[in-house]
Amino acid sequence: MQESFAARAYRRRLPIATALALGVVVLGAWVRLTDAGLGCPDWPGGYGTLTVPTEAEELAYASEAYPERPVETQKAWNEMIHRYFAGTLGLLVFAIVFFAWRARRQDADQPVVLPSILGGLITFQALLGMWTVTLLLKPVIVMMHLLGGMATLGLLFWLSLRAWRPGERRSVSLAGLALVGLCVVYGQIALGGWTSTNYAALACPDWPTCQGEWWPDADFKEGFVLWRGTGIDYEGGVLDGEARTAIHLVHRIGAIVVTLLLSMLLWRALRSERSTVRVAGMAVSFALLLQISIGLGIIELSLPLWLATAHNGGGALLLLSLLLLNHESRYVQG
Repeated sequence: MQESFAARAYRRRLPIATALALGVVVLGAWVRLTDAGLGCPDWPGGYGTLTVPTEAEELAYASEAYPERPVETQKAWNEMIHRYFAGTLGLLVFAIVFFAWRARRQDADQPVVLPSILGGLITFQALLGMWTVTLLLKPVIVMMHLLGGMATLGLLFWLSLRAWRPGERRSVSLAGLALVGLCVVYGQIALGGWTSTNYAALACPDWPTCQGEWWPDADFKEGFVLWRGTGIDYEGGVLDGEARTAIHLVHRIGAIVVTLLLSMLLWRALRSERSTVRVAGMAVSFALLLQISIGLGIIELSLPLWLATAHNGGGALLLLSLLLLNHESRYVQG
């Protein structure tokens, strides 16, 4: 059957949206790491404008309306650029949902459930973006915003794979382990987000010990309180040293668990009879080694901005490579 205009438009927009989503995830990390999350204290604009106030009248309004947040032009632009990219991604996702439903009229196999979930997810992401500002960088909201961004990226990539590499479902033996690996990595991304939003990345400035000890004093109860009420400004963090140490230690333990589990998965994937599974396994290997190297570099170099941003991008690449492995272990082309 000849592909309809709607089906073609749906399929062609998916990889573009996936690439844009990856950019939005990295930009989000850049905003967070440059302490620009409150660069614009209102939403969706910046100090009542759609850009950043520069004129005398705009600056006077900003000073009067937000006396506790004087305009810092660079931080405001960091935040607004992220919003521009995120807004563009939202429009593109809604177009994908629209074309999916239009294509379904002619092709009963056209997926509409996952695209519709994607549309709901991007809407919730916008709300989380607003709450990130209005709730003053509350860590659980910022972490959920990161996870929502990763989920949006992952779902777009999965839909791209299904659209461009359709195949019959025929799972191989490592499909279950690949799914477990994907879930564990997503959990580790959550821990990474919690570490970042609580400013705990340098709570352990050395490796493999932490503060010169194998198990320093750490307050796990305080470090993992998810909700502390409203009206608290979390910029710079509110936790003491022991609570931040606890968060960092859990993130390190998570990294060890991820490495061990993925090593088992890769040992099986690289021995698979199917070449596509082996290629996906090599992609996971590369992403895992890259992420480990970046993590160690962050400690060694004391959290340089570019490397900390790359760590976020590396987590996204590891997630995508695992989605590829999950796809190739479940579907056979031709």
